[in-house]
Amino acid sequence: MNQELLRQMLAYYRDIGVEDVYRRVPQAPVAAAQKPDLEVPLPPLLPADDSLEQIRADIGDCKRCRLHEGRHNIVFGVGNEQTKLVFVGEGPGEDEDLQGIPFVGRAGQLLTAMIENTAQKEGLPLKRADVYICNVVKCRPPKNRAPEADEMEICGQFLARQLSVLKPKAICSLGGTATKALLGTKEGVTKMRGKWFKWRDIPVMVTYHPSYLLRAYNQDAKREAWEDLKTLFHFVYD
Repeated sequence: MNQELLRQMLAYYRDIGVEDVYRRVPQAPVAAAQKPDLEVPLPPLLPADDSLEQIRADIGDCKRCRLHEGRHNIVFGVGNEQTKLVFVGEGPGEDEDLQGIPFVGRAGQLLTAMIENTAQKEGLPLKRADVYICNVVKCRPPKNRAPEADEMEICGQFLARQLSVLKPKAICSLGGTATKALLGTKEGVTKMRGKWFKWRDIPVMVTYHPSYLLRAYNQDAKREAWEDLKTLFHFVYD
């Protein structure tokens, strides 16, 4: 196994919460004719010929964590599957849960306006439908609370597969929960926004979640978020 493949496999297991890897070694020599086959191949980093359709099928009628108990719909993701840019948010809200589409409520309408208005001002022919939008968790947390660690861990494996299939030029991380899931950091968004990081080898721009920007007292944050998108769009599309 080459080093790059090994690195990818270890990154995959880290992303789904596996912290220790063990290798079984025979304790004493065994005659060649009697030697048991102790070498068990590790599963591949991703299923062969993985696709968004396969990921959605593998999620199925998911009941892997408690979030399924109150959901109406699994909110998988939406947008251009050949996109150069993916937006990752926290999780579905009430409107998203009812419609099965991410970012369709007030925060989603603001995100759409941010994408399209910023692109228009920068002379870019970019619409919401040209990007891909998904969330860390695919079911609505009760009362829109933040997803808990085990919920993010379980859904994180599907997010990782989505991003690996899409292979965008860049990812925009919307808010603290998405940033923690993608980058494994506890640093606040205020300190990280407007800066470049990496998820595996894909550049990640951190900015505020649109729901945060809806609050009337966050006028400075709104201006900063528009600046973040300008930097992001020119990196991806110039």
